[in-house]
Amino acid sequence: MISTSFADIFKQNALKNSLLPIVVSPQVHAELFALDENARVSIDLPAQKLTLPSGRSVEFAVDEFSKHCLVNGVDELGYIQHNEAAIAAFEARREGSIDTLA
Repeated sequence: MISTSFADIFKQNALKNSLLPIVVSPQVHAELFALDENARVSIDLPAQKLTLPSGRSVEFAVDEFSKHCLVNGVDELGYIQHNEAAIAAFEARREGSIDTLA
């Protein structure tokens, strides 16, 4: 999704549902609306760049965690599950954890 702005709650919900909300200037937005319906726009998420058919590139912002999840095809739970071993090791060292009480 590309717009000049998004409400914070909408933006966060979109990212949690693997939708990338891209905020652009009104000038870029107008340029997008002027495009032919068959025009192709390129989005490079790792580089955070939107490239228009004219070749003009525009940078866009996205937080690192959301970018990581989108690039790797995981949601928040998938991210946590991927780090399960590190979490278990931390919990095993932590005073007062279940493992240290046994």
